[in-house]
Amino acid sequence: MRLDALLSRYGYCSRREAPGWIKRHSITFKGKACYAPTDKVQAEGILLDGEPVEFPDGLYAALYKPEGYTCSHDDGEGDLIYDLLPFRWRNRTPAVSSVGRLDKETSGLLLLTDDGKFIHRMTSPRHHVAKVYEAVTEKDIPMETVELFASGTLTLNGEASPCAPALLEIQEPRRARLTLTEGKYHQVRRMLAAAGAPVLSLCRVSIGSLHLDSLNLKPGEWAPIRPDML
Repeated sequence: MRLDALLSRYGYCSRREAPGWIKRHSITFKGKACYAPTDKVQAEGILLDGEPVEFPDGLYAALYKPEGYTCSHDDGEGDLIYDLLPFRWRNRTPAVSSVGRLDKETSGLLLLTDDGKFIHRMTSPRHHVAKVYEAVTEKDIPMETVELFASGTLTLNGEASPCAPALLEIQEPRRARLTLTEGKYHQVRRMLAAAGAPVLSLCRVSIGSLHLDSLNLKPGEWAPIRPDML
């Protein structure tokens, strides 16, 4: 592809900005210097200021989302998860998006990618990807809630169908782990509220076989992952 198209594809600059960007940076392709937007290049073999193109075959990353950040591209919604990521990720084509969402006051594991097929595989109810949450509640969680959630009979307000069976593990009277294989709107908070134990704090600790602990991330940090890790 043309050099200006590659720079735009991977978020370094727009095609309009490419002539100026090229002048300000050192670019080589297979050892040969590049000076013109029309130079023919490919991601493999190009170096931008001595560095290879980041995620040339698709971007896959895990983020430890802190509380207070919104899973949105809209700058009008306050602090965004994309503010925690390299700026050029915002300008990649296809766009980088979160795989599902965590609400503003929920922390924990969030996946990011520019691969639409990966998003579909991870979010489709047909694939039953397990997601585990740790919750602290305002009130004691009734013991019968374990059976209720496992039965697949709980229907939340405004929903036409019941929640899929879910595994609730009560660790302390007001602390529990909940494993879901679907992603209804604010589902964990709504399920526990329906059981009489509204959530005080909520953190997603794993998605599929990927666990937050194994990534050694602090809130606000990210790490590259491979799709086969899930």
